[in-house]
Amino acid sequence: MSGFPQRCLDCLVRDTALCSSMDDQELATLSEIGRRRVVHAGAVVNWAGDASTSCANVVSGALKLTASTADGREQIVGLLYPGDFVGQIFTDQTSLTITSLVDTDLCVFPRAGFERVLDEHPRMERMLLERTMASLQEAQGRMLSLGRKSTRERVASFLLEVADRTGSRDETGTIRVHVPISRGEMADYLGMTIETVSRQLTLFKTAGAITYARGDRDCTILDRGHLEAIAFPDR
Repeated sequence: MSGFPQRCLDCLVRDTALCSSMDDQELATLSEIGRRRVVHAGAVVNWAGDASTSCANVVSGALKLTASTADGREQIVGLLYPGDFVGQIFTDQTSLTITSLVDTDLCVFPRAGFERVLDEHPRMERMLLERTMASLQEAQGRMLSLGRKSTRERVASFLLEVADRTGSRDETGTIRVHVPISRGEMADYLGMTIETVSRQLTLFKTAGAITYARGDRDCTILDRGHLEAIAFPDR
């Protein structure tokens, strides 16, 4: 298609990002205001309190969302994966700090231009609303799990979440996962100590449910059913 950029044709999240609600002609219009940006691991995409001037789709990589507590500590409140939407539109100031966990490829749009596209494409606006509500429900579910789930259930649920979002399955059924956060960050995210996280991961490894290729990031899930039985005992 004339005027249709190759980056959109080759996009890894064309069928899962907000853009999936648009036909090729509509996408060509959106692509005119978009640009690709690679954010290296550890770099801050924006700080809480910054002016809200842009938004983006995550093409590859992972981001963490953090909020500052009253005593000045940072609390991880969310993780973003390929296909997720980044940014706060219809607001002049950001409320969360967004940091790249690994080298992350973003498709970035100026906020004002993106809002105009939403006005012109109600399907995309509806899809954004649906995703916003899903994120809210996810946050509410995580709060509930922190109060009701055991530490064992929380760690199993987290591994399954990462597997569902970023894992790759081979012909034997094993799932290879790159965990985007450290054990310390996992402990922060799940509301427990790093010693408890390490102990639960060791128990899963001893049970033959998981193994680690190197360090604490490259995880292979050997028995998904074992983790599911722990994470969802009432199923």
